[in-house]
Amino acid sequence: MPASGGIPILVVVSGPSGVGKDTLIDRLRDLDHALDCHFVVTATTRAPRSGEQEGVNHHFVDRREFERMIENNELLEWASVYGNYYGVPRSQVRVALNAGKHVLLRVDVQGAARLRLVAPEAVFVFVMPPSLESLRTRLKLRGKDSAESIATRLAAAEDEIARGKTFDYRVVNRDGGLDDAARELVDIIHRESTRIPPRAVSV
Repeated sequence: MPASGGIPILVVVSGPSGVGKDTLIDRLRDLDHALDCHFVVTATTRAPRSGEQEGVNHHFVDRREFERMIENNELLEWASVYGNYYGVPRSQVRVALNAGKHVLLRVDVQGAARLRLVAPEAVFVFVMPPSLESLRTRLKLRGKDSAESIATRLAAAEDEIARGKTFDYRVVNRDGGLDDAARELVDIIHRESTRIPPRAVSV
């Protein structure tokens, strides 16, 4: 049983590109003493960005290795996003839940839709920007995307935000409000892990 009480749950965090999913998860790590969470490290075929570390931000693999993982059913879900594969290693989720830890994983909106089919008992949290203009600014400031890429991601974001209404919870990551968003996510985890009847997650 997690240190925070309740039963271990699977929490799926999603949202449009640039909304701050990684930053929110990183902030939540600082609060992990109260949560006892396992933060899933996803596999991807994209190249590491500046400052990213193997086994911390992602498991960086080539396409041949990723396709082998698909064939062997080693991924709970996977997708091709902006020309690269991303996937969730099944064993990480299963081992952590069996050890009594909450499991948090960050996926794109496509991934969340697939996870809803294979793990409908999970808690689905959609991270929203305060506005599309704010999202545009964040994408520009991170300096990792071309103008064309930003336009593509913003166009996708409009549809993704509309689909966010289907999630269990929506958390707004306001400019300068990261701690508020993290605390809201902590509250969601506490609430859902102690609900009656409990969520029986099976992967």
